Amino acid sequence: MMQPSSEQATNFPTEILSKALFIVNRHAKTAIDSKYLYQLKHATIKKMLAEGKAKKIGLHFSRNPKFSQQQLDVLISCGNYYFHIPPTREDIHNLTHLGKLDDHFRNPKTILPLKEAKKILQLYTGIRKNENQKRQRPRYQQPFFKRLGE
Repeated sequence: MMQPSSEQATNFPTEILSKALFIVNRHAKTAIDSKYLYQLKHATIKKMLAEGKAKKIGLHFSRNPKFSQQQLDVLISCGNYYFHIPPTREDIHNLTHLGKLDDHFRNPKTILPLKEAKKILQLYTGIRKNENQKRQRPRYQQPFFKRLGE
């Protein structure tokens, strides 16, 4: 069987990429180790923006600001889906402010296994999770006790 070339592997339709991106983003919000999933999300959005498959709509106030009272997020449109990413300085100066996030709007319901969604985005971006980082756990050390008076 022929292996797909790297050009074919990264030439995904916008709808498939946006569905996979939605699934990865949804799982990243509740994952124990979400760093890799968010890295995959941001790399995918960056590449889609560069290829014209996604576009920046404007700025929203973040629903969950970290350490400040207000924080902004960039609203990105990918096919029928919308995502948020942190803004750059250029985004803050160039994009229009949309105000508060509209709670009545929802992305379409999507069913796709996380494993398949990650595989699509990994092929598209070329990012792989480092397996060595995944397996490392702190080694257990037995407690050391001194006798009373020592």
